[in-house]
Amino acid sequence: MGELGDFEEGRPEVAPRGIGALRRRGIYLLPNLFTTGVLFGGFFAIVQAMNGRYEVAAVAIYIAMVLDGLDGRVARWTHTQSEFGAEYDSLADMVAFGAAPALVAYEWALKDLGKLGWIAAFVYCAGTAIRLARFNTNIDVVDKRFFQGLPCPAAAAVVAGLVWVLSDYDIRPGDWLAGATWVVSVFLGVTMVSNVPFYSFKDINFKKRVPLWVILASVVGISVVASKPSLLMFLLFVAYACSGYVLWGMGTRVRKVDPDPPFLPD
Repeated sequence: MGELGDFEEGRPEVAPRGIGALRRRGIYLLPNLFTTGVLFGGFFAIVQAMNGRYEVAAVAIYIAMVLDGLDGRVARWTHTQSEFGAEYDSLADMVAFGAAPALVAYEWALKDLGKLGWIAAFVYCAGTAIRLARFNTNIDVVDKRFFQGLPCPAAAAVVAGLVWVLSDYDIRPGDWLAGATWVVSVFLGVTMVSNVPFYSFKDINFKKRVPLWVILASVVGISVVASKPSLLMFLLFVAYACSGYVLWGMGTRVRKVDPDPPFLPD
């Protein structure tokens, strides 16, 4: 149900009002457990940032991102999509990929800039909220091959990756780093609400057969990332955050589609 996963097709019918009707309907447990994991990852990252454990906070955001990529797929595989799950997912995403990265960046480096620091953190946080609201309202009217603006999990991965890699290499925040974090936060906040196209990977069919070398290449890729996870994950998401501008410069635009095309008789 997350932004990097497909949203369920259409909305279910509105249920009858009343506590009895709600009790009879209930909620689906499995996908919402993954969504709760996303929410917990964001909350845990905030707590760890307040305690000065920034590297742990950054890793928690990455774990939340993995869980966010699973909840929607689990819901589709088990046919447990619901209106509740969609709304819950957006709220969890706002905490894990909006509030948590903004607070981690602020506590880690931005607070040294005073007012400019919390302004940059708020720009990022507000960009996430606007990005999620636009994603939910435009899900049926945009080309699913591309995201309109940078997905908020990817933006959070850049912020968390910056904190993680520099903490991993024992580089302490200073004036130059506070300025760099300010630029990164504002850039990501603006990019999330822009019309820049980002490839969604939704047209990749993971169910079809592939040559054996694809599996071997995947194993090698995972091994390389595991050798230096903080650095390579950060570089991968920085590359993705810049890829949209490359697509934009090549003339790619996010096209609008008609969710209910008119009936054309033979």
